[in-house]
Amino acid sequence: MKEMIQGIRDGIPIALGYLSVSFTFGLMAVESGLTWWQAVLVSVANVTSAGQFAGLEIMSAGGTMIEMALTQLVINMRYALMSLSLSQKVDQTVSTGHRLLIGFEVTDEIFAVAMSREKKVSRIYMYGLMICPFLGWTSGTALGAVLGNVLPEFIRASLGIAIYGMFIAIILPKAKEDARYLKVILIAIFLSCCFAWIPFLQAVSSGFAVIICAVAAAGVGAYFFPVEADAEG
Repeated sequence: MKEMIQGIRDGIPIALGYLSVSFTFGLMAVESGLTWWQAVLVSVANVTSAGQFAGLEIMSAGGTMIEMALTQLVINMRYALMSLSLSQKVDQTVSTGHRLLIGFEVTDEIFAVAMSREKKVSRIYMYGLMICPFLGWTSGTALGAVLGNVLPEFIRASLGIAIYGMFIAIILPKAKEDARYLKVILIAIFLSCCFAWIPFLQAVSSGFAVIICAVAAAGVGAYFFPVEADAEG
């Protein structure tokens, strides 16, 4: 019970942060044509902010399943790497079945909190850590989907940029810490602007534009600004 309670306590701040972002997703999902329960179902089945917002844009634009799959693969690939790292942190109580369940809700914040623990983490702690963020994400989506249209327009407009604020909060610290991150970010911004403003590139769907920008920027960064072996260690 101590492990469970500690996990719940560590997950509460994450849940509060997820509440506002998922509220925005629920609001945008309904505005894009989804019903409230469809919006909640997307959050229940995914628990991934960037992936859900990108997927919502593809669904709204009538994109293909292949486009959706490739977009989600690129955007959420980092979770596979996080899960591999987290697999070295969990103790012997985390069997294969529990690893699969825990892997479903490995997010940036949950991964960071779990890895920051000084000792190995148990399955009880991980379930405690995961439950509040999951409830915060899904309940925030439901509130946004049901109450979004009731709020004044200026509040809805403000919440609509919350996801961009979250992305900026994620990338700026790394960009300040290491110039290589900043260079890759600037390359991605430049490519994104090309797809937005150059006429013949505007014909490329938003989903594939995200894939091309992400892969190209990462590839250039890996080739020209590689991480030294010592830094990796």
